Amino acid sequence: MAKLSTSELKGRKLGRALTKMGKVTREQVHEALAIQQQNPGRKIGQVLIELGYVTEADVQDALAGQAGIDRITLRGRDITDETIAAIPPTTAVTYQIVPVKYDPASGAIAVAMKSPDNFAAVDDLRNLLGFKKVKAVLAPPDEIDEVLAERYAAKGSGFGEIYAEAGKSAAIAALEGRGDSLDMETLSEAAGDNAIVQLVQETLLIAIRDKASDIHFEPFEDEFRIRYRIDGVLYELSPPDKRLALPIVSRVKVMAKLDIAERRLPQDGRIEMDLPGMSIPIDLRVSVLPTMFGESVVMRVLDRSNVQLSLDRVGLRDDDLERVRALIAKPNGIVVVTGPTGSGKTTTLYAALNELNEPEVKILTAEDPVEYDIDGLVQCQVNVDQELTFARLLRSFLRQDPDIILVGEIRDLETAQIAIQASLTGHLVFSTLHTNDAPSSILRLVDLGVESFLLTATIEAIVAQRLVRRICGKCKEEYVPTEEQLMELSLLPSDVEGRTFYRGRGCGECNNTGYKGRMALFEIMAMDDTLRDLVMTQASTAVLRAEARRRGMRTLRESGLLAIYESQTTIDEVVRETITEE
Repeated sequence: MAKLSTSELKGRKLGRALTKMGKVTREQVHEALAIQQQNPGRKIGQVLIELGYVTEADVQDALAGQAGIDRITLRGRDITDETIAAIPPTTAVTYQIVPVKYDPASGAIAVAMKSPDNFAAVDDLRNLLGFKKVKAVLAPPDEIDEVLAERYAAKGSGFGEIYAEAGKSAAIAALEGRGDSLDMETLSEAAGDNAIVQLVQETLLIAIRDKASDIHFEPFEDEFRIRYRIDGVLYELSPPDKRLALPIVSRVKVMAKLDIAERRLPQDGRIEMDLPGMSIPIDLRVSVLPTMFGESVVMRVLDRSNVQLSLDRVGLRDDDLERVRALIAKPNGIVVVTGPTGSGKTTTLYAALNELNEPEVKILTAEDPVEYDIDGLVQCQVNVDQELTFARLLRSFLRQDPDIILVGEIRDLETAQIAIQASLTGHLVFSTLHTNDAPSSILRLVDLGVESFLLTATIEAIVAQRLVRRICGKCKEEYVPTEEQLMELSLLPSDVEGRTFYRGRGCGECNNTGYKGRMALFEIMAMDDTLRDLVMTQASTAVLRAEARRRGMRTLRESGLLAIYESQTTIDEVVRETITEE
């Protein structure tokens, strides 16, 4: 049978396309559809392959025709170095694409990809890398893997070449010596320069690949730094030329739909990136802050696919998990999660709400910002510019007939009072505070102006939380800690006799840090009559802590020690994140 053109197959269902190609009969398609109906989620192409009616190549041909794109082979094809260099290595590997033809004059590029539904690659090449025309073709996955390994593996991130290319750019040179007298046209041209576009794209992709939580672009008097925060620790990249600071920041602002001409006021925006292999987009929250030497940009990476929204997965020990589940099952009261920024408070609260999220339960949240969209929750964004504060949202919440309320943060007396009112009228309230540990949260609330008797009537528990890095499983090794290290934990060699300590030696898997991923440490202070009496008499934080420990509270430092003894983290990490209790 003559090979059909893509136009004859475009838009047809896969089974119909394969039938038109003469690869299967209608009866075989109906058989595959019946099997697919019994196994929701399975693709009909895979079912037909398993039945032996078609090959993988047949399905790829049909998918290409269905999408209206051509299918080629890469073996024996001469791809020039200029074409390969048109797409940065990290971009090519992340999107699993290979450039096969590039015309610098027109800005047109043709790329081979593994699947016709890789729309993100086509869109991002056009929108983020600035190609005027992007043509997609399909190639066998194994051939794409071969080219990626041969032509891109040794190139690293390519920052050196991109820095050098940017340094030669006429658009960048036009910025020199202009100071604040820049016109929009010159600034826009620099922000759209191909080398700047590639540099920013590479920076974002490497950050997402390495699971960074934040990306920092920081201007100083004589240099411009780029840093990532990975597992709570900042790592610096090779710094670009100081001349690239303004165009890099302008490029980020363009991507975040911010005003590139405004350089004297803070701005906030967001960037959404679709990456192959991810079911949901990566969300980047952008904050621009004017400083003495230019604008500082921090981008928070919100990778929803990485978040474990289950209490079983946040790191609670079995006994702590039981206590937390008992607390969130209460019909009313306030449960506060406390800790510094980036300690995982929001994730823990989301996990609790996810467990309580049932059709018969009405849950409302007031957040700044709304970090993760969860089905079944009515989530509201604080907007200070429109005077939509936590307090104002909470007042409206009480007229929405909720069962459970999440207040992103108790920042002032008014918010605290309305949260208390909600609790007293039969609602379960979750919120966060910024304090060092659980007992000191009481003093913080009193300092805001909350009456002690109201705290005793509403607070059910305070949970303090910290994140420590896990030892890398690939390079974990035994070692004997020094007396100085033990002293930092207030331990003597006799206290740890017979115990084995571990650390990470450093390997390629963990970027030679010795750590991979993080785990949470918890301190749970559940209120009872004795602790409430101490709050009423305005007892000090030290007295509250001592009594809470007598009543079964495990402190952050004690949770850290257990994690060390179980070979999950190191002494250095626990010392860095926790304090010695008096």
